[in-house]
Amino acid sequence: MFTFLLVVQAIIATCLVTVILMQRSEGGGLGVGGSPSGFMSARGAADFLTRSTTILAGLFVVLSIVLAVLASVNHAPSDIDTSLVKQTPAGQAPAQPQAPASGDPLSGAAQSVGAGQDAANGAVPLAQ
Repeated sequence: MFTFLLVVQAIIATCLVTVILMQRSEGGGLGVGGSPSGFMSARGAADFLTRSTTILAGLFVVLSIVLAVLASVNHAPSDIDTSLVKQTPAGQAPAQPQAPASGDPLSGAAQSVGAGQDAANGAVPLAQ
């Protein structure tokens, strides 16, 4: 149902863009000739395009609201899947991260913070 309404929404959006682009900026409509009293006269075309724009815009807004409601109901948050979390055996502690290599320029900063130097103000010293 959601996919069908999404396709209808795309069709309505395409039709709405087409109808808007067919209108003249002065409100003249298609500008095609014809009898002055006929349906597709300049005035008749402008009325038709104006009505079409109004109807398509209304359908677009209503369908957007319906799709938003359906999306919130159908895709409600679910429980977090914890099946991929690595389980440690009962007697083992989790692995500790390795210390940085001695050639790392930030290793001195990490050691000085670990030793308590300048840790009172929360500053991390730069590498020596």
